[in-house]
Amino acid sequence: MRTVTLLQPPKIVFGQGCATQCAEDIAALGLRRVFIVTSPPIVALAEPLAGALREGGASVTIYAEIATEPETSTFEAAVEAARRVEPDAVIGLGGGSAMDVAKLIAALYDGRQSVQEVFGIGQVASRALYLACLPTTAGTGSEVSPIAILLDEAQLLKRGIVSPHLVADAVYVDPMLTMSLPPAVTAATGLDALTHCIEAYANRFAHPTVDLYARQGIQLIAANVLRAVEHGKDVEARANMALGSLYGGLCLAPVNTAAVHALAYPLGGEFHVAHGVSNAILLPHVLRFNLPAAPRRYAEIALALGVGPASSDQETAERGLDRLFELCRQCGIPGSMAELGVPEGAIPRMAEAAMKVTRLLKNNPRELTAADAEAIYRAAY
Repeated sequence: MRTVTLLQPPKIVFGQGCATQCAEDIAALGLRRVFIVTSPPIVALAEPLAGALREGGASVTIYAEIATEPETSTFEAAVEAARRVEPDAVIGLGGGSAMDVAKLIAALYDGRQSVQEVFGIGQVASRALYLACLPTTAGTGSEVSPIAILLDEAQLLKRGIVSPHLVADAVYVDPMLTMSLPPAVTAATGLDALTHCIEAYANRFAHPTVDLYARQGIQLIAANVLRAVEHGKDVEARANMALGSLYGGLCLAPVNTAAVHALAYPLGGEFHVAHGVSNAILLPHVLRFNLPAAPRRYAEIALALGVGPASSDQETAERGLDRLFELCRQCGIPGSMAELGVPEGAIPRMAEAAMKVTRLLKNNPRELTAADAEAIYRAAY
């Protein structure tokens, strides 16, 4: 059995209403200047936390400018805003975009490194500020991962920054923060979390310690995502989705994702397709390509998705693919890239761009060439 490293926040709090504990913990630590990073649609969710922090004696700045998936310029503007108020704590409250920016602010606040210097794995030298994360989606899993993703405008490609210094000091997963999430966002983020779990389970570096999270995450999300989409006030479905997303996030550091995410990055980078939608459209097609390399693993995934066993692993796995297509359709995900307005002529350059995401492609259970990537895009077109 190979060695595995589990990088996890030292404090993870899960449960309905636990967001208020963040303010209590920050007060107990004696932190007095707090910079909250969030997004315009959910700024109202930041107000109760900000109020509790102020009652505990802290001054609070709410920075609600992370309107879309962040570019490097988005981060640069945010870190400059943080430097003006000189915080001793940063809180990311939102989806992956807000939390990723918060993580990078906390790490790069002191100005010793630029963001361009830290793209890749293990390039961040240290973290300057205390960091807490509160997800409002279920979700990206960014709250518990050592990863931040930014769009590099020059390359029209999303790029990852991976470092132990991006692991938060404390995480508060409060399902109540997800209750107002619109159906489309619930679907996209939920299927993103499902993709994390599936790609961690069928992965060249899969490991028994991570399989536990991945398999349970698949079961929870498959059984609850449609309920959460159709009945947003269903507390049980929201809680199960938050837990499934947390499990998916815990898979990211030790195993990470693979070809689905690598091929999704050009869709987001050039055409600004939402990350979860990109993953959902590509997921069944990439899995069909991968199936010959790991039929037993994909059969086990199919069972976790809720399908019945067939006479062989191959047939069971194919039932799982059918289940994924149907689940995406039921959740309102577009059926093809063409429906998103992506021009067919972009496929060759998208395949070329995807092949640059080597940190993820190396995890894929089946080796992928540029021609394979192009064929998968055409199947999804």
